[in-house]
Amino acid sequence: MFKFLKEIKIKNILMLTLAGMINAIGITIFLSPVNLYDSGISGTSMLLSQVTPPWLSLSLFLIILNVPLFIYGLKKQGPLFTIYATYTVAIYSLTAWLITDILPIDVSIASPLAGTDLLLCALFGGVISGVGSGLAIRYGGAMDGIEVMAVIFAKRLSITVGTFVMIYNVILYVVCGFVIGSWILPLYSIVTYMAALKTVDFIVEGFDREKCAIIVTEKPDEICSTLSETFESGLTKVEATGGYSNAPKTMVYFVVNRFQVPRMKDIVHEIDPAAYIMISEVADVFKVN
Repeated sequence: MFKFLKEIKIKNILMLTLAGMINAIGITIFLSPVNLYDSGISGTSMLLSQVTPPWLSLSLFLIILNVPLFIYGLKKQGPLFTIYATYTVAIYSLTAWLITDILPIDVSIASPLAGTDLLLCALFGGVISGVGSGLAIRYGGAMDGIEVMAVIFAKRLSITVGTFVMIYNVILYVVCGFVIGSWILPLYSIVTYMAALKTVDFIVEGFDREKCAIIVTEKPDEICSTLSETFESGLTKVEATGGYSNAPKTMVYFVVNRFQVPRMKDIVHEIDPAAYIMISEVADVFKVN
């Protein structure tokens, strides 16, 4: 029954601990002091903590709202994800509580580092919380139950997961605007959301994405030999047939970094001027032994 416990990795636990702490720093040091809102359940928790009695803190709402969603998504996401995600949110909540209530840091009326500058708080809060969320995703967990809701309900609503999350956040920021009677903070919160979203992409998929080149050519042997020798990298050949000419061709699949793309194109067209090259981004490359 508990075989999945053997799959828990110490490295993942350590990185998820770091992720929860980083996310809490971004939220409590930059966003909460100036009443900016994070996205998803985290942003919802921030709003609720502002309009309810003081004993109903951000830390408490993070647990109350997130954990049931993770448990509800147990069947879809699996027990290991549920454990990792719940642990990450627990660390996030604990660190947020320590910063706001225990440590000698005044975060009551302004950011200790950015003061009341809304743009600085929005940007740095978004980037830092994005680092935390990205690390959580990269190491098998999650920082926010909204992703679980999206996985469960998006298909039933005939929309994508990304669209579901975006709709949720738009509704959240509109509600925030009506509740606080101002649209300045919700608009700045959108800046936070975009900064965090981009940062999550960088953390999960890498800052320098590889490029995948698919080369359609009639001279595959020469191209493969030259590219392999030049870049000291392997290639994959797939036999194909021209859709219009019905002539035999070969598709060469090759992964390079962005700095190697111009040199690769020159080599291919020197050998076969008629070669057709398609280039797309690759988030990760894994080698399985």
